Amino acid sequence: MKFRLLLILFIIILLAACATTPTGRSQLAFMPDSELDAMGLQAFTTMKNEKSINQNTRENQFVRCVANAITREVGGDWEVVVFEDDTLNAFALPGNKIGVHTGLVDLVDNQDQLASVIGHEIGHVMAKHSNERMSQKLGAQMGMSIVAAVAAPTTPMGQTALGLLGVGTQYGLIMPFSRLHESEADAIGIELMAKTGFNPAESITLWQKMAQASQGEQPAEFLSTHPSHETRIDDLRALLPKANKMMQQARAAGKNPNCKK
Repeated sequence: MKFRLLLILFIIILLAACATTPTGRSQLAFMPDSELDAMGLQAFTTMKNEKSINQNTRENQFVRCVANAITREVGGDWEVVVFEDDTLNAFALPGNKIGVHTGLVDLVDNQDQLASVIGHEIGHVMAKHSNERMSQKLGAQMGMSIVAAVAAPTTPMGQTALGLLGVGTQYGLIMPFSRLHESEADAIGIELMAKTGFNPAESITLWQKMAQASQGEQPAEFLSTHPSHETRIDDLRALLPKANKMMQQARAAGKNPNCKK
């Protein structure tokens, strides 16, 4: 009888957890936002304690200028940190946390290319991809035991939960999202940067540069959780006409970011 009641409760939770992403896709996301925010804060705090933080004033001003322009469009109070790390990476976590690696700062040529990455990462947060991933993988397998995992992040289950959040437990290792999530974040990100006044065409240039930088190191698409660079670039090109109109509207409204690298 107890098991039946728990099963009914779980089904009710699942039915109540149906949500819609900014692209209009239906998703299952039953984790409370407050729990995800707490996990994002915990993971970000660990990163700041264990990774070197960049102290270059010019680089920090550049990154924060771009991030602040985009987050003003999103709303909320966001913390932005530049980490000393040569990898070409950036991330955004629930709880409004943004991290950018110096390797990415060195790679980009201008504000628009950096905006394409930051917009993409914020897209993951806006679409609640971490919540969806946890709800699907942990919820289906372990029911509401995920709540206990959040409360005990050092346990094996808690470490699994952090991995699904998008951040590993060792030095803030970034865990990959699915190809579906990556493509959706691209779609959200290019519109977000355009609405902010950044040039969305530079997102294509950025991924061309990423392809060159990782030449010979990327596995075949069917072996990777990320779309291939070619697929990603083709998808972004298809989104460009709509994004260009958004950029023109934003600039007509006075949104014209001026972030100097």
